Amino acid sequence: MRAILPLVLIFTAVFAQAEEAVVGAHLDIELNAAAQTDAGCQLSFLIINGHEQDIAKAVFETVLFDSSGTVMQMTLFDMGELPAASPRVRQFVLPDLACEGLGQVLFNGTQVCHADGVEGNACIDGLTLHSRTSIKVQG
Repeated sequence: MRAILPLVLIFTAVFAQAEEAVVGAHLDIELNAAAQTDAGCQLSFLIINGHEQDIAKAVFETVLFDSSGTVMQMTLFDMGELPAASPRVRQFVLPDLACEGLGQVLFNGTQVCHADGVEGNACIDGLTLHSRTSIKVQG
């Protein structure tokens, strides 16, 4: 039983941090992990929708830069449905791209942002971005 208590406390603290992250009516996107796969670099994002309404579909135009700051490619990240106040993880594989060469992900704007009762710019206004990796995330 003593071994379980520390685990319960850790999970409680992690959940409380996720709940605290929902402050204000905006999206919070964290680049949580970058892992090299046979197919390419896999990016894992943790997204929290701080709006009171669900977002039916959110698609972001992103620009990928190498570690020297040169544009590598532009792409779309379809975050799909984002329920209000619920964390979601989305993963994207960047074909034939090495994670070690990726220096920055720029959220350039939204391609699609659909939600009932929320303005069309709700996906980008107040957007907060951060990274748990060495790859910078900006917007």
